[in-house]
Order: sequence, then structure tokens, then C-alpha cells
Amino acid sequence: MELPAVCSRSFGGGNLLFWVRHHVYSHKKYSKNGIAVKYIDLQKHIGPEKGYSSTSARGTIYCSNQQGSNAGLPSDHIGVSAKVIYVSAPAMGHNQESHPECNSRVPAILTALERMKLTSKFRGSDIVEVQTFRPATIDDIASVHAGAYISGLEKAMDRASEKGLIFIEGSGPTYATATTFQESLFAAGAGISLVDSVVAASKVSKDPPVGFALIRPPGHHAVPKGPMGFCVFGNIAIAARYAQRMHGLKRVFIIDFDVHHGNGTNDAFYEDPDIFFLSTHQAGSYPGTGKIDQIGCGSGEGSTLNLPLPGGSGDTAMRKVFDEVIVPCAQRFKPDIILVSAGYDAHVLDPLASLQFTTGTYYMLASNIKQLAKDLCGGRCVFFLEGGYNLSSLSNSVADSFRAFLGEQSLAAELDDPAYLHEEPLNKVKQAIEKVKHIHSF
Repeated sequence: MELPAVCSRSFGGGNLLFWVRHHVYSHKKYSKNGIAVKYIDLQKHIGPEKGYSSTSARGTIYCSNQQGSNAGLPSDHIGVSAKVIYVSAPAMGHNQESHPECNSRVPAILTALERMKLTSKFRGSDIVEVQTFRPATIDDIASVHAGAYISGLEKAMDRASEKGLIFIEGSGPTYATATTFQESLFAAGAGISLVDSVVAASKVSKDPPVGFALIRPPGHHAVPKGPMGFCVFGNIAIAARYAQRMHGLKRVFIIDFDVHHGNGTNDAFYEDPDIFFLSTHQAGSYPGTGKIDQIGCGSGEGSTLNLPLPGGSGDTAMRKVFDEVIVPCAQRFKPDIILVSAGYDAHVLDPLASLQFTTGTYYMLASNIKQLAKDLCGGRCVFFLEGGYNLSSLSNSVADSFRAFLGEQSLAAELDDPAYLHEEPLNKVKQAIEKVKHIHSF
């Protein structure tokens, strides 16, 4: 099945309009919006200019380089009753077999949403999916990443085309295929589209929908000078700069609850007083950054908060962290928008770490963060998918996050097995909370 995509993008001041036949991918069958799609062997067909395309089960996708307006979805299409607005960019060509960050992740979530009747097909205007969005421009990416890295990655795509798979940095492993550059632009662009849509909705409603970017490659490890830890471009960091630049939302509060420290986001804003970065992560986990005394520097001192949690921390620990750390920090900072690096790899079933979050933990976080945004910044809030490598716990947890956004009851009691849980190290958690409160004076 080939889907045509029309993409417009500036190169060197000129505007190139070109047709790109869509990439056709190898992946198991999944259902999206009631339409069964089966991707077969990767078949790339690109004309004289390089193009950018995205996956859709609905035919033609139009991608524009429109800036300063809602390139994602006009506010009059959202409707005042919308509670969730989401976009998917599954990067089906960016894949390494048997790698935890593989192209099964987003389709698994979409399948779960369909199975659990959490799509517009079943919920009407309560849930809206963005079908049209532009890829991020080079200027968008360059607001966070070095030009040499961006151009070097684009050039590396020729080598990836020849070899099929390359590794683009040594501390990851972060791999790349022939489609990685284009699909990373789409991941960042999808997040930007939700910022546009949520901001537009907030102008006509006091209770705008929460946005959720179901995207990959993930982004919070990507440092300004390069990729790292499965991440190519810093999707949430790019969206933060975009929100400031295009919407005048000066003060951005970023919550990162991935099990690993979001070192890339940390580094991008370490000296910036207008972006508050708050990360909870497992102490001692990859990449070894995010110490409790790393609080920003220069004019940004105090606008970074890192809270390493001891192994075994779970639902009780995270509830305490939310009430005693996240809420007072956000209240003091007074954000214009809240962005969330939503990593689901702190789940007790995830293979890459050893925290004990459950589906219920993620429901709590989604519900509380939505309320926090409503209380502090007109409800403007966008989630960005980061980690999560057990496909079952990942998809169930994202689905329960959707239920939280809808104001519906959690299904965690049906999905979580308490037999996997053991006693949390709550004394150590309390000590960590008290220490971070002392360091940040609240």
C-alpha cells in the first residue's frame, strides 16, 4: 500500500514542493481508527530532492512549513468538548530488530487504544487525533541542536542507505536507518503540532484538551551536540523553544518521569531561568547524570530539579513526590505551559530498570498533571512519549493516561498484578525528598 504525501519545506531560502511516495514498512498488522493496516518490506522511493513523509491509514498527508499558526489542527475543528488530542508518528522505518526501542512501540499503543475504545471512533469529539501536521523545520531543530550535528546526521543517511543500519554514537546505543533523519523531523513536528492545537484550544476554552504525542524516536537523552540513548532530536526541548518563540509562552515547566534522567533536556536549559526542568528517575541508572545537587547554573540556577529515586520506589513514593515536590515547584514557578516527558519504563514490568510504578501510578500522574495545568496555566499541557519497552505495560499505561484525561475511572485494578510488587524503600524516599526541598528552599 503506497500513500502519497505532499511536503513543502524551505531549503536555503527557496521553497521546494515535491511528491514523495510513502515508505512501506515491515510490521505486524494493527488497527488504527478502525482500519487494518499491514506494512510490508521497506520500499523507499525518493525523487531528486529528499522528502519527508509520515504514516497514515487515511491516505494523503499534507505537510506544510507553516509557522505562527496552528499547523496541527485548527481550533474550530477541536470542539469545546474535546478532552484529549493526540498525534502518532511511529517511525516505522527507524527500526532495529530485537532492539528495545523498536518500531513496535507506537503501534502497540494504537492497538490498545482501539481495543479499549479510546479513539474518536468510539468517543466522538471527546478524543481528537491530529491527522495533518508538518515536519519540524531545520530552524526548529536548530533552536536546541548544533547545526553541525543536524547537517552531519542528514549526510549520514546516505551511508545508512548503503549499509541498512548504522550506529551514530557510542554511548547509546543509538542506531539510524535510511529514514531516521526524516522520521525524527516528523516526531519533533508532531509534538509542535500539539503545542499549536492545545494553545489554540486554550484561547476558546478554559478546559482545553491535554495533548499526547505518540512519537518516536524518543528525545530526552539527545544532547545539543548529538544523539544519545536511543534519542535523536530533543522533541520536548524543541517544543519548549517553539512555544516560547511562536506563542509567547515564556515560562515552560517540564516534568520528566521517565525512569532514566533526561540529560539532554537538562543540558539544553541548564542556564535558562525561563524553563524549569524537573526530573524524577532511578538513582544510578543510565546515563548516570541527574544528581540531586545539579540545579542549573548562572541565571538558570535553581530552575533545574533532579530527584533520583532509590530502586524499588513505586506508587506511594511517586504520590509523595508529586504532592511534596512537583506541586510546590510548579506553583512557585508559575508556568505558561506544562510539557511532560512521559516515559513508561519505570513500570515494574519494564525490562530496563527496577522501579515499581504501576498502571495506577501513571493514571495518577496523568490526572494530577492535568489538574495542575488547569490550576496554573489555563490547562495548556502536552505529553511526549519517551521510554517504555514492555509493550503490554506501555500500552496499558498510556491507555489509562487517556482515561485520566477523560476523567474516567482507572482500570489499573484489572491490569496490575500486586504479586510483582514488594515493599518500597520509603525511608530513603523521604530522605531524598527532604534533601531536594532543602536544596531548593521550599
